[in-house]
Amino acid sequence: MTEILIGIVSGIVSGTGMGGGTILIFLLTFMLGIEQHIAQATNLIFFIPTSIVAIIVNLKNKNIDIKLAILISIFGILGAIIGANISIHINVEILKKCFGIFLVIITLNEIYSIFKLYRKQYKNKDNNRQ
Repeated sequence: MTEILIGIVSGIVSGTGMGGGTILIFLLTFMLGIEQHIAQATNLIFFIPTSIVAIIVNLKNKNIDIKLAILISIFGILGAIIGANISIHINVEILKKCFGIFLVIITLNEIYSIFKLYRKQYKNKDNNRQ
């Protein structure tokens, strides 16, 4: 049952374009105790069908810049080859720490973005009152 819930939550987050794999890796390691390398490799398989569905939906809604997507995909494939080879040679504990640092950076960026948005909205309210 836990696996089903993890799949649903990760799929929803993935479908919104916010990185369901990040959530999936965290949940697999934290809730199921799966080793980091296995969780990351499982994420790669999870990513294929969920991204195909998201691509189809977003293509129908004309939300994809095809030229940009192709360019980023080409270099993303190159980066994936490099990253997979690096990951294979990294100790599990170091890999966990790197993933944790990655999550902290994402969190800090999101908090900063929310703070900037709040400040912008607050300034707009003040300007509208004057």
